[in-house]
Amino acid sequence: RPLAWAIGFFVTLAPIQAQEAKPWAEKDTRLATEYLNLLVEKPEYGRVLDLLWELYDKHQSTPFLLENIAAQAKAQSHPNTLLIHGHLLRKAGKTAEAKARYDEALKLDANSAIALRALADLAKDSGDHAAALGFLQKLSKSLVANDPQRAMLLVEEGKLALAADKPDELTFVQSTTAGEQMVLRALGLPESGGHVVTDTLHFFGSIPLYEEIARQGVKVSWVRARDGRIELEDMRRAIRPGTKLVALSLVSTVNGFQHDLKAVCDLAHEAGALVFADIIHAAGCVPLDLHASGVDFASTASYKWLMGDFGLGFLYVRKSVQPTLRRAFYGYYGISRFESHVYPLDPPGESIADYAFRDNADGAFALGTHSHTVIAQLNHSLEYLHAIGVGRIQAHAQPLVARLKEELPKLGYPLMTPPESRTPLVACVCANAAKALGPKLQAAKVKITTSSNRFRISVSVFNDMADIDRLLAALGRA
Repeated sequence: RPLAWAIGFFVTLAPIQAQEAKPWAEKDTRLATEYLNLLVEKPEYGRVLDLLWELYDKHQSTPFLLENIAAQAKAQSHPNTLLIHGHLLRKAGKTAEAKARYDEALKLDANSAIALRALADLAKDSGDHAAALGFLQKLSKSLVANDPQRAMLLVEEGKLALAADKPDELTFVQSTTAGEQMVLRALGLPESGGHVVTDTLHFFGSIPLYEEIARQGVKVSWVRARDGRIELEDMRRAIRPGTKLVALSLVSTVNGFQHDLKAVCDLAHEAGALVFADIIHAAGCVPLDLHASGVDFASTASYKWLMGDFGLGFLYVRKSVQPTLRRAFYGYYGISRFESHVYPLDPPGESIADYAFRDNADGAFALGTHSHTVIAQLNHSLEYLHAIGVGRIQAHAQPLVARLKEELPKLGYPLMTPPESRTPLVACVCANAAKALGPKLQAAKVKITTSSNRFRISVSVFNDMADIDRLLAALGRA
């Protein structure tokens, strides 16, 4: 009641004193009173606040509104008064002053959901994703366990957690392959022609990509595997002056072979070529430093070793390469500024809209809406992976894959994976693998990847030697 009386003071006073600017009709006076009373009861930054601001703006009285509420907030430091004042300061574009009011409200009520949300929004608008995440996490903790807002907050927290650590060289893509195809478009391929080098241990789903651009005039050199490896000397012979791109899978989905990425990049850069790496079987299971490797582009989905799900991945684009790329994508997620000139109350302009793209990977490659649910999943899985450490994850897999490499040939399954490989993948030759092994594996409730004439085992942090024994027993002799 004391707050309602205080707000009521300027509710009735403001329209009367503001008549000098533009006369107030009785209807507008009543609306102002109703809007302010609604805000007193529930001081949210939303439609009611917008209507109040528009009403005072119509009467050229927004400065008067701010002055009166500032005086009231000073006279009676109540959280709701401070929140309303902060909201109105935001409407006036005075974000620093608005933040100060929200901070004051939070001191009076540490669990104020409205203050925490407002501070998160201000931080997000200023690009401070880490601060925004902190406020949202506090807000989430203040809610009861079954509050329906918690699910939406989890998604938002996940997005902010990734954005907080996402440098200018990363953008979201739908999948690894989507990122690879986008890189080719940004390089003007296949239209511009040129020479591309790839190898037969690259992702088999990319084989049609390079075969098709070859049909359209691009010269494509295939480096063939020898004993389950792509030899560096064979790459050296294939890369030549004028080579535009070298495309490879850092860790092969076929057999787990791992390139020496830095060595390949050094060879390519010496010839003036750029390097793309498919890292879906590397990110999260083997130590990887993209900057140190010198790679120009890298792409991965999140559903494998990053423990996310289908529909969202990352594309890395080295900062120094970005200015050299052709703009091939014009998505609204890549826009940094947009002002239209065709809708009601728009400012006048000579064009339909004025806009600009971000000066980063988002600006060059971001398209439209992506999966926010997977971002929420990654908020947890990436934290989990970082807590364990990728080096420890790789070390955990070594005795397990060593046992597989030793025992599988004894059972009659020839290894496709190089014995020295330290990736968590082991592949073997097996005629009609899916048909021959499928029923046995299903009966034992063991899941591995079976193809037409090979199978692949992927060992993760949740596997132990008992799982290996169970798998070997299920496979039996070839």
